Amino acid sequence: MSEIEKTKILVLVMTYPLPSRGYQELICTAGITEAGEWVRLYPIDYRYRPRTQQFKKYQWIEVELAPKGAGNDHRKESRRPVLESIKILGERLSTKDGWKERRAIIDKMPHRTRRQLEEAYLVDQTSLGIVRPSKIMDLEIRDADSEWKPQWQNLYRQMTLFGPQQKPLRKIPYSFHYKFLCEDSDKPHYAMCEDWELGALFLNESARLGSDEKAAESVKNKFFGDLCGQDKDTRFYMGTYFPYNTWLVLGVFYPPRPTGPVQQSLFDLT
Repeated sequence: MSEIEKTKILVLVMTYPLPSRGYQELICTAGITEAGEWVRLYPIDYRYRPRTQQFKKYQWIEVELAPKGAGNDHRKESRRPVLESIKILGERLSTKDGWKERRAIIDKMPHRTRRQLEEAYLVDQTSLGIVRPSKIMDLEIRDADSEWKPQWQNLYRQMTLFGPQQKPLRKIPYSFHYKFLCEDSDKPHYAMCEDWELGALFLNESARLGSDEKAAESVKNKFFGDLCGQDKDTRFYMGTYFPYNTWLVLGVFYPPRPTGPVQQSLFDLT
């Protein structure tokens, strides 16, 4: 792609915001094109976009994308969006009838194991994909810094004093790590979950319960006990953390488990 090109994308991933010197804050957004190809949109200052551009997950959008290789993120799926061009196309895909609309798209996409994703990265720098764990064992709660790193704290102070109105952005004082198995390995994998919905749930529960510790347990009850329950056909949207090849869970797909015949394994990519 050598020129600016309009592309339709179904948004599947939105991560918790991070401070940014150039954009106030940024989120990692990713989705698939009409051809089923992964695209990572970066940078997007989501909370500072007009309301008419604040899309949701499982909504189709249209956006102009810069040529491949623009910017300093050279992962093959990464594209720099023209922010002013973002246009929302209709309502979110429904969860009715066992998530029929969403499954019609996601079930057709390639599914890999964590090991296969790592191997694909070495071959062609694949940095986004779907994993359906054979078993999800836990969501570990780990202590994390309760404040942004010093350079980001200084950045916020500067922007508050001299820049446009700054919206509060709390640092989550925990990190949450899925422990899971895939069918090609008996050794557990670990991956931190960066889903914005997880962060938002923590903040809401902390305010409601008056306790960060209780809020963290509420997050575990939801993102492990509910989203990964026996009645769910759970998959992980996974991607690498730039500039390192560290695989993260960027989002969770958790439709109800089908009640019909057992489906053929989606890990067979041949």
